[in-house]
Amino acid sequence: MNLRRTMLFMPGNNPGMLQNGGVFGADAIILDLEDAVAPQEKDAARLLVAQALKTVDYGTSEKVVRINPLDTFARKDIPAIVPCCPDAILVPKVESPEDIQEVARLVATAEKPGQAPVKLIALLETPRGIAEAYQIAKADKRVVALAFGAEDYTASLGAKRTKEGTEIFTARTIVVNSAAAAGIQSIDTPFTDVNDREGLVADTKLAKQLGFKGKLTINPRQIDDIHNVFNPTAQDINWAERIIKAIRKAEAEGAGVASLDGKMVDAPIVARAELILYLARLLGLAEEA
Repeated sequence: MNLRRTMLFMPGNNPGMLQNGGVFGADAIILDLEDAVAPQEKDAARLLVAQALKTVDYGTSEKVVRINPLDTFARKDIPAIVPCCPDAILVPKVESPEDIQEVARLVATAEKPGQAPVKLIALLETPRGIAEAYQIAKADKRVVALAFGAEDYTASLGAKRTKEGTEIFTARTIVVNSAAAAGIQSIDTPFTDVNDREGLVADTKLAKQLGFKGKLTINPRQIDDIHNVFNPTAQDINWAERIIKAIRKAEAEGAGVASLDGKMVDAPIVARAELILYLARLLGLAEEA
């Protein structure tokens, strides 16, 4: 499982940012050909992003490209970008499983022989996209995550976007549940006020509580705060280690169930503990068992 706590957008028409994207420490860098690029600059941005993929070292950051929608420039983006070996394509304005299947077909056609398969992340930004979330998540084996875009979604609803996020609560839970049901990750909408650190932390804590595995990110200053929320705490790690110890003891004794602090330890609890320890070890916060 790839870490996608932070997925940082970078304008595809900004050579300086494209050149320096690997220094920020985001889990993923999104080289953006869509919203960040004016229509008259699409061709130039496409060339810049293709060149960046071939020449820039992004370190451990996953290399993701947000293409344009299928009804605009996607059919130009995909054959230009895919042979440059991005790790994943972020597909905007996805509204149906057919959208994903068409992008998957175009990606497969554009891949070079022997190239690692390019993954797909579906960005759900419309009421129809939210309504079709599970079918989109299951549309193709390349899909590794659902991401939520609240700004376009609320505009489609005619709802006012608020800091509290009441208007997007239902959509968020649908995205999380659909992704979990399909066995893939869910990535939350960006927090757009880059000067409101307290608001960012609160919004990220809510996203984690709902079950999101990461957050789209629009400014490098947001990265550390988001990571701090999604990283397992020392208390989390201690709890998980105690759960695993209890279940192993029960198994060694031939017991059918384990208990800890007077509570039964069942399979979902063990799975949660294993995930916490997996993340902790991946981040160097806990030692290998």
